[in-house]
Amino acid sequence: MFNKILVVNRGEIAVRLIRACREMGIRSAAVYSSADTFALHTRIADESYFLGSAQPSESYLNIPKIIELAKNINADAIHPGYGFLSENPEFIQAVEDAGITFIGPTSKSVRMMGSKTAARELMKKNGVPIVPGTTEPISSIEEAKKICKEIGYPVLLKAAAGGGGKGMKSVFEESELLNAFESATREAKKAFGNEDVYIEKLIVNPKHIEVQILGDKHGNYIHLFERECSVQRRHQKVIEEAPSPSVDETTRSKITAAAINAAKACGYYNAGTIEFLMNKNNEFYFLEMNTRLQVEHPITELISGVDLVREQINIAAGNKLSFNQDELKILGHAIEARVYAEDPDNNFLPTAGKIVYHRLPSGPGVRVDRGIDNGSVIGLNYDPLLTKISVFGKTRDIAISKLNIALSDYLIAGITTNISFLKWILRQKKFVDGTYSINFLEEEFIPLIPDKWKKEQLLIDEEAAALFAVLLRDKKRNSKSVTNNNSRLTNWTLLANE
Repeated sequence: MFNKILVVNRGEIAVRLIRACREMGIRSAAVYSSADTFALHTRIADESYFLGSAQPSESYLNIPKIIELAKNINADAIHPGYGFLSENPEFIQAVEDAGITFIGPTSKSVRMMGSKTAARELMKKNGVPIVPGTTEPISSIEEAKKICKEIGYPVLLKAAAGGGGKGMKSVFEESELLNAFESATREAKKAFGNEDVYIEKLIVNPKHIEVQILGDKHGNYIHLFERECSVQRRHQKVIEEAPSPSVDETTRSKITAAAINAAKACGYYNAGTIEFLMNKNNEFYFLEMNTRLQVEHPITELISGVDLVREQINIAAGNKLSFNQDELKILGHAIEARVYAEDPDNNFLPTAGKIVYHRLPSGPGVRVDRGIDNGSVIGLNYDPLLTKISVFGKTRDIAISKLNIALSDYLIAGITTNISFLKWILRQKKFVDGTYSINFLEEEFIPLIPDKWKKEQLLIDEEAAALFAVLLRDKKRNSKSVTNNNSRLTNWTLLANE
């Protein structure tokens, strides 16, 4: 087993990884930028090392500096978390060349799955269903027109080297194709340094279903069931749940088998996720593979009882999986909500500030993954994810109820968050029924005019007024204005005496 693991990330995922090391008796080393000097992950790690300025290229993306540091502190393994360098094959190759263990897949596997077109071709060869379309980049608008006529509109233009919705354009008729093609290639070039795009048939109102897999270096593979991630805004996940309310046992058997085949096709080991689009007839198609730990991994841990980070570390150390498929079963239902520093009233723009008061939700079946605490300063240099609130219940209805209560109990003062937006989602009929698709927010939230959104806030404001009284009771302060960002209570004052 490893003696020391270097965690090359920040925020809640760095905290999660460091705590896993502590549980396993492994020494942890953290890295930080100038913006994160006093961040939570730097304070709980056994060792912490400064990398550079707040600019990611000078710190969390600085490959030579990270490799040099790992050697100097005698780290025998590196865990990348997610984001930053987690799916960068050049970084993984550099770690391998340095004789350090990378806690994740090989650089070869990541390269194979990093190109969306190459991945589609590989899946097609190995019997994994793919969305009708091309497996090679489109070279010209004339070629694009020909292909679109063959597969039929609507279609989706997608960046071959991309993700996160960048370089992605929907096209419903030929008159829209030229502008969409030029825009997609331009965005792809800017975001990924590669202007290649390919074409897929647009699946109308699909669900986003993903399967968590684990593979070891001995050729053993298992799945940990599926998650539904269809509540998305600008192609970014907002709320996830496991298992999917739309996947029956027959579909589950088929989609998990396809996920295992996908992992085997690229010789994959460690934790990975195979993502699919599923239509109203429960027909599913390969979307992409995420060759890393996912943001939403807590809900899989809750329904399976498996510690995915512990398994990642064991696999990287050369051990076999600690269980087989027959030992796994779905224990209940879990839902995760991502709390962001962003303003739903201002087109979800990221927000910055200092957290002056922070009270966490708790209770049976409530899990909080966080990288912040009282006094944390939130800037605009990194992803605005603050906290993940995950809940577990025997049934989906119980889980929804628990999440509603947890979000109501969660207090953050000093910075605007999306908590009110998350609570709005949980009240919508399509979510409660489990019938939502990836177009859910576009259809239900985007059309809301400001006055109507303010009306939607009434229930939340009533709850916030009660919570503000609790905050007064919990925290005596000198007379001072604060912002309670679970509501619109921006002008209320904490009194010196109750």
